[in-house]
Amino acid sequence: MPATDLTLAELEAYVPSCPEPAGFDSFWEETLRAADSIELAVTLEPVDTGIAAVQTWDVVFTGYGGHPVRGWLHLPASGGASGGASGGASGGASGGAGSGSDSDSDGKLPAVVQFQGYGGGRGLAHETILWAAAGYAHLVCDTRGQGSGWSAGETPDPVGSGPAHPGFMTRGILDPNDYYYRRVFIDAVRAVEVVRTHARVDPARVAVLGASQGGGIALAVAGLRADIAAAMVDVPFLCNFPRALDLVDKDPYTEVVRYLKVHRDHREQALETLSYFDGVNFSRRARVPALFSVGLMDEICPPSTVYSAYNVYAGPKEIGVYHYNDHEGGGGFHQADQLQWLRARLMAAHPA
Repeated sequence: MPATDLTLAELEAYVPSCPEPAGFDSFWEETLRAADSIELAVTLEPVDTGIAAVQTWDVVFTGYGGHPVRGWLHLPASGGASGGASGGASGGASGGAGSGSDSDSDGKLPAVVQFQGYGGGRGLAHETILWAAAGYAHLVCDTRGQGSGWSAGETPDPVGSGPAHPGFMTRGILDPNDYYYRRVFIDAVRAVEVVRTHARVDPARVAVLGASQGGGIALAVAGLRADIAAAMVDVPFLCNFPRALDLVDKDPYTEVVRYLKVHRDHREQALETLSYFDGVNFSRRARVPALFSVGLMDEICPPSTVYSAYNVYAGPKEIGVYHYNDHEGGGGFHQADQLQWLRARLMAAHPA
């Protein structure tokens, strides 16, 4: 697994040549406007995970097109070992978050909304409790149609597409209106609104988080919604499509390559569609503080594609560089940095 991309000095100076469609802003403004017209219709069902320190709900809300999306909502338990949570979307448990919490003087919690890597779903309810243990409300979102790769999901994608290569990358690839990630990105934007509906959440202190595909989704949300507090973007996928398609010989990018190997006449049309979903174009519009990460031996999301987004990111930014790591990036080391970084961001903005 040798380093096969640019040197670190070259990466830090790299200027991506990603095309930006003339209609990028109007496309997303219209998409967001249509999404905002649909009621969130949040439902919460308490789940007993057997973990007394964290309360968990099974969440369902309406995503793109009014389609149901599922997630887990974890909160620091307010009543110790009293068991499951109660209450609805605007109610729920009351009181403070316990010792070590970042809650403010009114008992409100900062929140983290997490998106999944390619093929994964929200998993089992007890598997993702770190952020709640650290004092945050934590919404773990399914990715529609996925969740049968490395972790389970329960959210279908009821929208069909034209002929596509197996996987998700080429579904609707000939028209940005039909492309799969239009639905995914809107689901993610709405997930941020979902966590804000909870009575224990401070709506001004909501951050987004994800790795790989989840990092690409978090980056899109940062570019689409200026009102989030921070973004944590790990080894992001979906950045600098033209370079990735020429450089990478591993899925998921090669789904597009194999599609175009058959549909030779679709190249320009496909690249035009992908430009509406390229993390580089969202980075140019994002202003919220962001913490990126990159593995310099990453063969799935090459460093130059990560730096393509990082170098043009318009807001305050930092990046964790892991010289000898592949797509796992910094793993637990970077997670420790995230905990400290986010606490500093959110507590600096809203001291207790």
